[in-house]
Amino acid sequence: MVPSSTQLLGSAPLEIETAAQCLKAGGLVAFPTETVYGLGADAENPQALAKLYAVKGRPTHHPVIVHLASVAQLPQWAVDIPEAAWVLAKAFWPGPLTLILKRSRRVPDAVTGGQDTVGIRVPDHPVALALLSAFGGGVAAPSANRFGRLSPTTAQHVLADLGGDVEAILDGGPCQVGVESTIVAFREGQPIILRPGIITENQIQQALQGGAVASSAPLPSQASTVSRAPGTLASHYAPRTPLRLFSGQELQQQFADVQAKPCGGGERIGVMALRKASASPAFFCETWIEMPDTPEEYARLLYATLRDLDALGLSSIWVERVPADTPWAAVADRLARAAFVG
Repeated sequence: MVPSSTQLLGSAPLEIETAAQCLKAGGLVAFPTETVYGLGADAENPQALAKLYAVKGRPTHHPVIVHLASVAQLPQWAVDIPEAAWVLAKAFWPGPLTLILKRSRRVPDAVTGGQDTVGIRVPDHPVALALLSAFGGGVAAPSANRFGRLSPTTAQHVLADLGGDVEAILDGGPCQVGVESTIVAFREGQPIILRPGIITENQIQQALQGGAVASSAPLPSQASTVSRAPGTLASHYAPRTPLRLFSGQELQQQFADVQAKPCGGGERIGVMALRKASASPAFFCETWIEMPDTPEEYARLLYATLRDLDALGLSSIWVERVPADTPWAAVADRLARAAFVG
Protein backbone atom coordinates (compact mmCIF):
# COMPACT_ATOMS: atom_id res chain seq x y z
CA MET A 1 0.00 0.00 0.00
CA VAL A 2 1.46 3.39 -0.97
CA PRO A 3 1.21 6.05 1.75
CA SER A 4 -0.97 9.04 0.91
CA SER A 5 1.40 11.48 2.62
CA THR A 6 5.02 11.66 3.71
CA GLN A 7 6.28 12.84 7.11
CA LEU A 8 9.14 15.32 6.80
CA LEU A 9 11.13 14.81 10.00
CA GLY A 10 14.14 16.55 11.47
CA SER A 11 17.11 15.18 13.38
CA ALA A 12 15.77 15.34 16.95
CA PRO A 13 15.95 12.06 18.91
CA LEU A 14 12.16 11.64 18.99
CA GLU A 15 11.95 12.13 15.21
CA ILE A 16 14.74 9.60 14.62
CA GLU A 17 12.92 7.14 16.90
CA THR A 18 9.74 7.70 14.89
CA ALA A 19 11.66 6.87 11.70
CA ALA A 20 13.18 3.75 13.30
CA GLN A 21 9.73 2.52 14.33
CA CYS A 22 8.54 3.13 10.78
CA LEU A 23 11.32 0.87 9.47
CA LYS A 24 10.45 -1.81 12.02
CA ALA A 25 6.84 -1.68 10.82
CA GLY A 26 7.92 -2.34 7.23
CA GLY A 27 7.83 1.26 6.01
CA LEU A 28 10.24 3.21 3.84
CA VAL A 29 12.35 5.99 5.33
CA ALA A 30 14.61 8.33 3.36
CA PHE A 31 17.60 9.49 5.36
CA PRO A 32 20.78 11.51 4.83
CA THR A 33 24.24 10.06 4.49
CA GLU A 34 27.48 11.85 3.73
CA THR A 35 27.20 10.75 0.08
CA VAL A 36 23.54 11.08 -1.01
CA TYR A 37 20.15 10.52 0.62
CA GLY A 38 19.24 6.85 0.89
CA LEU A 39 15.83 5.19 0.69
CA GLY A 40 15.81 2.77 3.58
CA ALA A 41 13.94 -0.46 4.25
CA ASP A 42 14.41 -3.28 6.74
CA ALA A 43 16.98 -5.47 4.97
CA GLU A 44 15.37 -8.62 6.41
CA ASN A 45 11.74 -7.82 5.60
CA PRO A 46 10.67 -9.23 2.18
CA GLN A 47 7.55 -7.04 2.00
CA ALA A 48 9.50 -3.88 2.81
CA LEU A 49 12.13 -4.76 0.21
CA ALA A 50 9.46 -5.40 -2.42
CA LYS A 51 7.99 -1.96 -1.65
CA LEU A 52 11.45 -0.41 -1.91
CA TYR A 53 12.04 -1.83 -5.38
CA ALA A 54 8.54 -0.86 -6.52
CA VAL A 55 8.81 2.76 -5.36
CA LYS A 56 12.21 3.21 -6.99
CA GLY A 57 11.20 1.34 -10.14
CA ARG A 58 14.40 -0.65 -9.63
CA PRO A 59 14.95 -3.99 -11.42
CA THR A 60 14.81 -6.78 -8.85
CA HIS A 61 18.09 -8.27 -10.06
CA HIS A 62 19.95 -5.01 -9.27
CA PRO A 63 21.43 -5.32 -5.75
CA VAL A 64 21.18 -2.75 -2.97
CA ILE A 65 23.64 -1.81 -0.24
CA VAL A 66 23.05 -2.75 3.41
CA HIS A 67 23.86 0.07 5.85
CA LEU A 68 25.04 -0.79 9.36
CA ALA A 69 25.61 1.29 12.49
CA SER A 70 29.03 -0.19 13.27
CA VAL A 71 31.82 -2.33 11.86
CA ALA A 72 31.12 -4.67 14.81
CA GLN A 73 27.95 -5.81 12.99
CA LEU A 74 29.84 -6.88 9.87
CA PRO A 75 30.23 -10.61 10.81
CA GLN A 76 26.43 -10.87 11.11
CA TRP A 77 26.04 -9.95 7.44
CA ALA A 78 29.16 -11.33 5.74
CA VAL A 79 31.31 -14.46 5.98
CA ASP A 80 34.82 -15.41 4.88
CA ILE A 81 35.83 -11.76 5.15
CA PRO A 82 39.29 -11.15 3.63
CA GLU A 83 41.93 -9.49 5.77
CA ALA A 84 42.12 -6.62 3.27
CA ALA A 85 38.41 -5.95 3.84
CA TRP A 86 38.96 -5.62 7.59
CA VAL A 87 41.82 -3.22 6.96
CA LEU A 88 39.69 -1.04 4.68
CA ALA A 89 36.68 -1.15 7.02
CA LYS A 90 38.79 0.00 9.95
CA ALA A 91 40.45 2.69 7.83
CA PHE A 92 37.36 4.18 6.19
CA TRP A 93 34.27 3.32 8.25
CA PRO A 94 32.21 5.26 9.04
CA GLY A 95 32.68 6.65 5.54
CA PRO A 96 31.88 6.55 1.82
CA LEU A 97 33.19 3.03 1.13
CA THR A 98 31.08 -0.02 0.24
CA LEU A 99 32.59 -3.49 0.51
CA ILE A 100 31.26 -6.37 -1.60
CA LEU A 101 31.59 -9.52 0.52
CA LYS A 102 30.30 -13.07 0.64
CA ARG A 103 26.87 -12.85 2.21
CA SER A 104 25.81 -14.60 5.39
CA ARG A 105 22.64 -16.69 5.62
CA ARG A 106 20.97 -13.67 7.19
CA VAL A 107 20.94 -11.75 3.90
CA PRO A 108 17.87 -12.36 1.69
CA ASP A 109 18.04 -12.78 -2.08
CA ALA A 110 16.06 -9.57 -2.55
CA VAL A 111 19.00 -7.54 -1.24
CA THR A 112 21.62 -9.16 -3.44
CA GLY A 113 19.77 -9.69 -6.71
CA GLY A 114 20.25 -13.42 -6.17
CA GLN A 115 24.03 -13.18 -5.98
CA ASP A 116 26.16 -14.80 -3.26
CA THR A 117 27.67 -11.43 -2.32
CA VAL A 118 26.32 -8.37 -0.52
CA GLY A 119 27.36 -4.71 -0.48
CA ILE A 120 27.83 -3.28 3.01
CA ARG A 121 28.85 0.07 4.43
CA VAL A 122 28.75 2.19 7.59
CA PRO A 123 27.76 5.76 6.62
CA ASP A 124 29.47 8.82 8.09
CA HIS A 125 26.49 10.99 9.01
CA PRO A 126 25.16 11.58 12.54
CA VAL A 127 21.50 11.26 11.52
CA ALA A 128 22.12 8.05 9.58
CA LEU A 129 24.11 6.52 12.42
CA ALA A 130 21.49 7.51 14.97
CA LEU A 131 18.75 5.96 12.82
CA LEU A 132 20.73 2.75 12.29
CA SER A 133 21.50 2.49 16.01
CA ALA A 134 17.85 3.03 16.94
CA PHE A 135 16.73 0.47 14.36
CA GLY A 136 19.29 -2.09 15.46
CA GLY A 137 19.59 -4.10 12.24
CA GLY A 138 20.64 -3.66 8.65
CA VAL A 139 18.93 -1.11 6.44
CA ALA A 140 18.88 -1.71 2.68
CA ALA A 141 19.21 1.73 1.12
CA PRO A 142 19.79 2.68 -2.51
CA SER A 143 19.61 6.37 -3.38
CA ALA A 144 16.23 7.98 -2.62
CA ASN A 145 15.15 8.73 -6.20
CA ARG A 146 13.56 7.00 -9.16
CA PHE A 147 15.87 4.39 -10.63
CA GLY A 148 18.51 5.72 -13.01
CA ARG A 149 17.84 9.38 -12.26
CA LEU A 150 19.83 12.01 -10.40
CA SER A 151 20.59 11.11 -6.81
CA PRO A 152 19.20 13.44 -4.13
CA THR A 153 21.52 15.47 -1.91
CA THR A 154 18.83 17.31 0.11
CA ALA A 155 15.58 16.28 1.76
CA GLN A 156 13.77 18.60 -0.66
CA HIS A 157 15.14 16.60 -3.60
CA VAL A 158 13.70 13.42 -2.04
CA LEU A 159 10.36 15.08 -1.41
CA ALA A 160 10.20 16.25 -5.03
CA ASP A 161 11.03 12.76 -6.34
CA LEU A 162 9.26 10.44 -3.92
CA GLY A 163 6.89 12.53 -1.81
CA GLY A 164 3.71 10.54 -1.15
CA ASP A 165 5.41 7.23 -1.93
CA VAL A 166 7.47 6.92 1.28
CA GLU A 167 6.37 7.09 4.89
CA ALA A 168 9.05 9.47 6.18
CA ILE A 169 12.03 11.62 5.21
CA LEU A 170 14.67 12.59 7.77
CA ASP A 171 16.12 16.02 6.96
CA GLY A 172 19.80 16.15 7.86
CA GLY A 173 20.77 19.03 5.60
CA PRO A 174 22.76 18.89 2.34
CA CYS A 175 25.07 15.92 1.81
CA GLN A 176 28.73 16.83 2.19
CA VAL A 177 30.27 14.36 -0.31
CA GLY A 178 27.56 14.51 -2.97
CA VAL A 179 28.34 11.36 -4.99
CA GLU A 180 27.86 7.70 -4.12
CA SER A 181 30.38 5.60 -2.25
CA THR A 182 33.44 3.90 -3.68
CA ILE A 183 32.61 0.21 -4.18
CA VAL A 184 35.35 -2.37 -3.59
CA ALA A 185 35.04 -6.11 -4.22
CA PHE A 186 37.63 -8.82 -3.61
CA ARG A 187 39.09 -11.47 -5.87
CA GLU A 188 41.19 -14.05 -4.05
CA GLY A 189 41.44 -11.56 -1.21
CA GLN A 190 42.70 -8.72 -3.41
CA PRO A 191 40.63 -5.51 -3.74
CA ILE A 192 39.01 -4.47 -7.01
CA ILE A 193 37.34 -1.10 -7.46
CA LEU A 194 33.92 -1.58 -9.08
CA ARG A 195 32.75 2.03 -8.78
CA PRO A 196 34.97 5.04 -8.07
CA GLY A 197 33.98 7.41 -5.32
CA ILE A 198 35.51 10.16 -3.23
CA ILE A 199 37.78 7.56 -1.58
CA THR A 200 40.37 7.09 -4.31
CA GLU A 201 42.49 4.20 -5.50
CA ASN A 202 45.56 5.91 -4.02
CA GLN A 203 43.93 6.16 -0.59
CA ILE A 204 42.98 2.49 -0.70
CA GLN A 205 46.53 1.55 -1.65
CA GLN A 206 47.89 3.63 1.21
CA ALA A 207 45.52 1.97 3.69
CA LEU A 208 46.76 -1.41 2.48
CA GLN A 209 50.36 -0.16 2.80
CA GLY A 210 50.99 -0.16 -0.91
CA GLY A 211 49.12 -3.32 -1.85
CA ALA A 212 47.94 -3.55 -5.44
CA VAL A 213 44.40 -2.46 -6.29
CA ALA A 214 42.80 -3.59 -9.54
CA SER A 215 39.94 -1.79 -11.25
CA SER A 216 37.09 -3.20 -13.26
CA ALA A 217 35.32 0.16 -13.39
CA PRO A 218 35.98 1.61 -16.85
CA LEU A 219 33.83 4.49 -17.93
CA PRO A 220 30.56 3.30 -19.49
CA SER A 221 30.64 1.58 -22.86
CA GLN A 222 28.43 -0.76 -24.82
CA ALA A 223 30.20 -3.63 -23.09
CA SER A 224 29.40 -2.51 -19.53
CA THR A 225 25.61 -2.53 -19.49
CA VAL A 226 25.28 -5.61 -17.28
CA SER A 227 25.78 -4.76 -13.62
CA ARG A 228 26.85 -6.93 -10.69
CA ALA A 229 27.11 -4.04 -8.22
CA PRO A 230 24.88 -1.11 -7.26
CA GLY A 231 25.11 2.00 -9.42
CA THR A 232 27.27 0.54 -12.17
CA LEU A 233 24.86 0.41 -15.09
CA ALA A 234 26.17 2.20 -18.16
CA SER A 235 23.28 4.69 -18.07
CA HIS A 236 22.72 6.01 -14.55
CA TYR A 237 22.58 9.21 -12.48
CA ALA A 238 20.97 10.93 -15.46
CA PRO A 239 18.90 14.12 -15.76
CA ARG A 240 15.82 14.00 -17.96
CA THR A 241 17.41 16.60 -20.22
CA PRO A 242 19.93 15.02 -22.64
CA LEU A 243 23.49 15.57 -21.39
CA ARG A 244 26.52 15.78 -23.69
CA LEU A 245 30.20 15.82 -22.72
CA PHE A 246 32.83 17.90 -24.54
CA SER A 247 36.43 18.87 -24.10
CA GLY A 248 37.05 22.60 -23.83
CA GLN A 249 37.99 22.77 -27.52
CA GLU A 250 34.99 20.68 -28.56
CA LEU A 251 32.72 22.95 -26.53
CA GLN A 252 33.92 25.99 -28.47
CA GLN A 253 33.38 24.16 -31.78
CA GLN A 254 29.85 23.14 -30.74
CA PHE A 255 29.02 26.76 -30.03
CA ALA A 256 30.31 27.78 -33.45
CA ASP A 257 28.36 25.00 -35.20
CA VAL A 258 25.04 25.81 -33.51
CA GLN A 259 25.51 29.56 -33.87
CA ALA A 260 25.88 29.08 -37.63
CA LYS A 261 22.39 27.57 -37.87
CA PRO A 262 19.34 29.80 -38.42
CA CYS A 263 18.05 30.81 -34.98
CA GLY A 264 20.60 28.42 -33.47
CA GLY A 265 18.54 25.48 -34.69
CA GLY A 266 16.03 26.24 -31.93
CA GLU A 267 18.49 25.08 -29.30
CA ARG A 268 18.30 26.15 -25.64
CA ILE A 269 21.52 25.08 -23.94
CA GLY A 270 22.72 25.01 -20.36
CA VAL A 271 26.47 24.71 -19.78
CA MET A 272 28.53 23.37 -16.88
CA ALA A 273 32.20 24.21 -17.30
CA LEU A 274 35.40 24.60 -15.33
CA ARG A 275 35.81 28.18 -16.53
CA LYS A 276 33.83 31.36 -16.80
CA ALA A 277 31.71 32.13 -19.82
CA SER A 278 32.78 34.78 -22.27
CA ALA A 279 30.99 38.12 -21.96
CA SER A 280 28.34 36.88 -24.41
CA PRO A 281 28.70 33.10 -24.91
CA ALA A 282 25.82 32.66 -27.40
CA PHE A 283 22.22 33.74 -27.76
CA PHE A 284 21.02 30.14 -27.40
CA CYS A 285 22.95 29.59 -24.16
CA GLU A 286 20.28 29.82 -21.46
CA THR A 287 22.70 29.59 -18.55
CA TRP A 288 26.41 29.00 -17.98
CA ILE A 289 27.52 27.58 -14.63
CA GLU A 290 31.17 27.76 -13.66
CA MET A 291 31.88 24.64 -11.60
CA PRO A 292 34.52 24.38 -8.85
CA ASP A 293 38.04 23.41 -9.89
CA THR A 294 38.53 20.88 -7.08
CA PRO A 295 37.03 17.36 -7.40
CA GLU A 296 35.66 17.34 -3.84
CA GLU A 297 33.70 20.58 -4.24
CA TYR A 298 32.60 19.69 -7.79
CA ALA A 299 31.26 16.35 -6.54
CA ARG A 300 29.40 18.01 -3.68
CA LEU A 301 27.53 20.32 -6.08
CA LEU A 302 27.20 17.97 -9.08
CA TYR A 303 23.71 16.51 -8.64
CA ALA A 304 22.13 19.69 -7.26
CA THR A 305 23.49 21.66 -10.23
CA LEU A 306 22.20 19.11 -12.73
CA ARG A 307 18.80 19.21 -11.03
CA ASP A 308 18.70 22.99 -11.37
CA LEU A 309 19.53 22.73 -15.08
CA ASP A 310 17.01 19.92 -15.55
CA ALA A 311 14.26 22.20 -14.25
CA LEU A 312 14.83 24.82 -16.96
CA GLY A 313 13.27 22.89 -19.86
CA LEU A 314 16.46 23.01 -21.93
CA SER A 315 17.14 21.24 -25.21
CA SER A 316 20.32 19.79 -23.78
CA ILE A 317 22.98 20.22 -21.12
CA TRP A 318 26.58 20.63 -22.29
CA VAL A 319 29.26 19.69 -19.80
CA GLU A 320 32.99 20.32 -20.12
CA ARG A 321 34.93 17.14 -19.37
CA VAL A 322 36.77 17.09 -16.07
CA PRO A 323 40.49 16.20 -15.81
CA ALA A 324 41.35 12.56 -16.52
CA ASP A 325 43.33 11.94 -13.34
CA THR A 326 42.57 9.81 -10.28
CA PRO A 327 41.13 12.47 -7.93
CA TRP A 328 38.46 13.25 -10.56
CA ALA A 329 37.53 9.60 -11.23
CA ALA A 330 34.22 9.66 -9.34
CA VAL A 331 32.98 12.84 -11.05
CA ALA A 332 34.11 11.60 -14.47
CA ASP A 333 32.32 8.29 -13.89
CA ARG A 334 29.02 9.93 -12.92
CA LEU A 335 29.10 12.36 -15.84
CA ALA A 336 29.88 9.58 -18.33
CA ARG A 337 26.95 7.49 -17.06
CA ALA A 338 24.66 10.52 -17.14
CA ALA A 339 25.62 11.14 -20.78
CA PHE A 340 25.50 7.50 -21.91
CA VAL A 341 23.12 6.67 -24.76
CA GLY A 342 22.75 2.92 -25.35
